[in-house]
Amino acid sequence: MSAMKFGIHNPSWLFGTDPAGIFDAVKAKAQWAENHGFTWFSVMDHLIQIGNVGAPDEPFMEGWTMLTALAAVTSRIRLATLVSSVHYRNPAMLAKMAAGVDQISRGRLTFGIGAGWFEAEYRQYGFEFPPRPAVRIRQMEEAVALIVAMWRDKRTTFEGKYFRVKDAILEPKPVQKPHPPIMIGGGGEQLTLRAVARRADACNVGGSPDQVRHKYEVLKRHCEVAGRNYDEIERTNIISFVIARDEATLAAKRERLAVPAAFYGFAGTIAQVTDLVGKYRDAGVQLLISSAYKNDAETLELLAADVMPKFA
Repeated sequence: MSAMKFGIHNPSWLFGTDPAGIFDAVKAKAQWAENHGFTWFSVMDHLIQIGNVGAPDEPFMEGWTMLTALAAVTSRIRLATLVSSVHYRNPAMLAKMAAGVDQISRGRLTFGIGAGWFEAEYRQYGFEFPPRPAVRIRQMEEAVALIVAMWRDKRTTFEGKYFRVKDAILEPKPVQKPHPPIMIGGGGEQLTLRAVARRADACNVGGSPDQVRHKYEVLKRHCEVAGRNYDEIERTNIISFVIARDEATLAAKRERLAVPAAFYGFAGTIAQVTDLVGKYRDAGVQLLISSAYKNDAETLELLAADVMPKFA
């Protein structure tokens, strides 16, 4: 069985109390990840914090400006938004921004995009929120088609149902050929995973190992219908961890971090997390993207030192 890869996701911007220290902390985290065997570093594309991570009024950095800055201070790790909402930027502009990040990073961007869902954020920032998921997913698919055309063609004219450009120039093109890999995030079985089969180079789903295995099976069926080689799509999942050496230190850490009883991730010992990661690998996960709850540094240190070597 081929080695499993590991990534770090950064959903929280709470690093101490001074917002002026956020970038230095995230830069240090990305550089540490790059030097400790992780192949991926992603940030959320939100404008306010989401419910299962923290409070809406806590400090929150914009994803693409952060990626741009990280592109300049890292050298090997793959960078991504997990994932960008289709509605927050004109897709042609987003294509331009992504090409710039691919240039600055010398070809390390994975282009993460999704249909958007966080209605409170849309309302706060004055974006229109199409209430029907099917409409948002169609908009996302059309945006991807437009973005790929702009990355590929000398000039792009595109007349879609939702988006249009006329004779648009995008120079310089992205470094990666034919274009940066596209990750479509989400596990919706009828529409989102069908969009992955049609348009994406990578998927990202959440859930238990059994749920993740099921999502991959659904994706495989969509690939068969679309005439797509399922093995061309990188299979990734997302999970939040709290890791401690043993049960006693885990109990103390749960209390110190105030881990909720209904924690959406997994809190466990090294042995328990190793067992769980093995189940994800057996479910078909090629890249396991994890976040450390409340930026608990020891969680990532134990993951790198004690869990990841078992999957090399």
